[in-house]
Amino acid sequence: MKKTLTSSVAIAALCSSAAFAEDLTVFGTWLGEEQATVERILAVFAEQSGHNVSYVGSDSFEQQIVVDAEAGSAPNIAVFPQPGLASDMAARGFLTPLRDGTADWIRENYAAGQSWVDLATYAGPDGAEDLYGMFFRVDVKSLVWYVPENFEDMGYEIPQTMEELKALTDQMVEDGETPWCIGLGSGAATGWPATDWVEDMMLRTQPPEVYDAWVSNEVPFNDERIVAAIDEFGAFARNDDYVAGGAGAVATTDFRDSPKGLFDTPAQCMMHKQASFIPAFFPEGTEIGLDADFFYFPAYENKDLGAPVLGAGTLWAITNENEAAHELIEFIQSPVAHEMWMEAGGFLTPHKGVDTSKFSSDAARKMNDILLEATTFRFDGSDLMPGGVGAGSFWTGMVDYTGGKDAGEVATGIQESWDALK
Repeated sequence: MKKTLTSSVAIAALCSSAAFAEDLTVFGTWLGEEQATVERILAVFAEQSGHNVSYVGSDSFEQQIVVDAEAGSAPNIAVFPQPGLASDMAARGFLTPLRDGTADWIRENYAAGQSWVDLATYAGPDGAEDLYGMFFRVDVKSLVWYVPENFEDMGYEIPQTMEELKALTDQMVEDGETPWCIGLGSGAATGWPATDWVEDMMLRTQPPEVYDAWVSNEVPFNDERIVAAIDEFGAFARNDDYVAGGAGAVATTDFRDSPKGLFDTPAQCMMHKQASFIPAFFPEGTEIGLDADFFYFPAYENKDLGAPVLGAGTLWAITNENEAAHELIEFIQSPVAHEMWMEAGGFLTPHKGVDTSKFSSDAARKMNDILLEATTFRFDGSDLMPGGVGAGSFWTGMVDYTGGKDAGEVATGIQESWDALK
């Protein structure tokens, strides 16, 4: 998309803000419909600012942005799907800190605002820490999916605490039902759904600082607190009575197939823990809110850790500084930027100032409420770990664990793989 405007609106914007129009390139991972949505949002910014804005999408973003930065040809704005890469590039001097006041704005206007500041604050080449990015578009992972009709038929209520969720799980077994469908299969990536379980359990059993220290390996993987979180997952996944097909089926069931048991007659399971994207694998025609619904994967009442949410999101950072780049960061702080994508669908935001009636569906609005009610947000931990661990030994270790291997032994093996990378 290339947007050059000479309308009175653009001329007025030019006169009141920037003294001249600049070229601005945004580089991200979005293609297809998502690219079209991003381009519509950027077109509004172009019209308001008078800048010439173009977007480029690529499915090789992670490799290309590093190549471009090293060659001195980086785009003005890069949209990172994982903050770990942004942190690495900040340390190498390839990112520009955002302007003073941006961190304060995020703290005040984003739910769990300090979490979003922390996730985008990195050490620069001189070791000093700065805010290097702003999250715009978020995904939620702390969700449990179910079929409302099944719950109504059995008289089950939505659990509000982890204690209630465990009691409901036991009640379902007593009633002759199977509580959970769990599947870890994902081809070469088999095991990753279990890492989400462990990460969510970490946030429900330990303060966020311990989660952060685990993700950075300041706390070793085989620390008793991490081992305990793995066993929290195992309390669900390694109990034959709890899981459709028995514990032995967990590692061999493809994650895309695992929720289908919710919709069988009779149901093969009553609940399925998975992120906001999983309805893509529900039976065709499934209406969220009617045929299937979700609730927040709850926290322990007795641990006083608030309402933590695990998820992911895209980080907008300046990789080739000009005035237009700073203005775009300011623009995506405006509710209109968020509301445009909310109306298009497939978008969640922690922005407390948006008009939630703009969401494309009641389900999206309800899911976003979970984000807005979060007291802590943490990014998917395995995505922040070195690839050999987060996309390697952590995955395979969870497969071994669900197969019966001791949690401490598994955790020690993962830690040894991490040590070997240092």
